[in-house]
Amino acid sequence: MASRTTRIHLLLFFLLCFLQTCRSEKDVKGFTGPETEEGVSLYLQAKEVLNSRLTTVFLPVIYIIVFVVGLPANAMAIWVFLFRIKKKHPSSIFMANLALADLLFVIWVPLKIAYHFNGNDWIYGESLCKVLVAFFYGNMYCSIAFITCISVQRYWAVVHPLTQVQRENCIAITVSVTVWVVVWLLTTPLYLYEQEVKVTNLGIFTCHDVTRPSQKEIAAGYFLTMGTLGFVVPTIVCIISYVLMLKSLWSNMTDSSIAKKRRKAVVLIITVLVMFLLCFTPSNIMLLVHYILLLREVNNNLYGFYITTLCLASLNSCIDPFIYYFISEDFRDHVKNTFLCRSERTVQRMRVSFSALKFSKKSNTYTSDSAKTNSTDC
Repeated sequence: MASRTTRIHLLLFFLLCFLQTCRSEKDVKGFTGPETEEGVSLYLQAKEVLNSRLTTVFLPVIYIIVFVVGLPANAMAIWVFLFRIKKKHPSSIFMANLALADLLFVIWVPLKIAYHFNGNDWIYGESLCKVLVAFFYGNMYCSIAFITCISVQRYWAVVHPLTQVQRENCIAITVSVTVWVVVWLLTTPLYLYEQEVKVTNLGIFTCHDVTRPSQKEIAAGYFLTMGTLGFVVPTIVCIISYVLMLKSLWSNMTDSSIAKKRRKAVVLIITVLVMFLLCFTPSNIMLLVHYILLLREVNNNLYGFYITTLCLASLNSCIDPFIYYFISEDFRDHVKNTFLCRSERTVQRMRVSFSALKFSKKSNTYTSDSAKTNSTDC
C-alpha cells in the first residue's frame, strides 16, 4: 500500500514538473518564432525538426511509395469505372469520385517529395505552395466525404435493397457534385494567408510548415473548423452506418444459404472501418492538437509526430483501390481483361460460351461453344 502511494506521489511530482517546464520555457512557443518583415526566426526545437532525417528522408520515402502505388492504381480504377463498367450503380459512382479525389491528391505528391529531399526548402514560389496545400487538404477531406457517402449508401442498400437504381444514381451524382463544390469552397481560405514563410536563421523557405505568429489565429481557426466538420462529423456518420449495417447483417445469419456471403460482407465492412480509422484518425487528431497548442503558445513537442501522421494518412490513397475496388470480383475481372486487351465484345462472348458449356454439362448434352456464341450474336 505504501509503495503504491509512493508511486502516485512520484507520478504527480513528474507531472507537475512537466507542466511547470511547459509554462516556464518562454523561448519555445509552438512551431514558430520571432517574426520580422523578412520572415520568421525559428526556435531550436523547430530547427531540429526541419533538419532531422524524419522530414528529409522518412517523409519523402513514404510519399514516393504513395506516388508509385497510388498513381497507377487510381488511374486504373477510374478507367474501369468510366469505360469498362457499363451498368452504373450509386456505389460505383461514389467509388469513381473517391478514385478521382485520390488521383488528384497523388499527382501533387512529387512536389512534396522534392520539397522534403531539398531540406524542406520550397523553391517553386508562393502561388504553387498555396495550390499544393489546397489540393493536399481538399482531396483528403474529399476522400473522407466520399468514404462516408459509400458507407451511407451501403447501409441504405442493405436496409432498402429493392429501391430504384436509376433514381439513386441521380441522387449519387447530385451528392458527388455537392461534395466537390463544398470542399473546394472550404479550401479558399488557404489562399488568403501566407503558406510560404522564410526561415531567416536557416536560409530556407518552408511551405505550410511554419506559421507566422501574426497569422496563427487565422490558421488555427480554419483547421480546427475543418478538422471538426471534415473529420469528426463524417467519422460519426461512418461508425453509425457500419454498426447499423452489421446489426442488420448479423440478424439474418440463420439462413445457411446466405450466411457465407453475409460473413464475407461483415469482414469487408470491419476491414473498411478499421482502415478508415487507422488512416485518418491519428492525423486529424494531431492536426487539432497541433493548432490548439499553436493558438495557446505552449511548448509544441508534437509537431514531428503530427507531420508523420499526416504523411501516413496519405497511404489511404494507395489502400483505397485495393479495399474498395480490387476486392470486387467483377472489378477484378474488368482489370484483368483490360490488361489482356480484351474488348467488351470478346468478354461478352466468353461469358456466353462459359454459360453455354455449364448448361450443356448440367443437361448431359454437348453444345459447341462457337455455335452457341454465334447463335447468341445473331
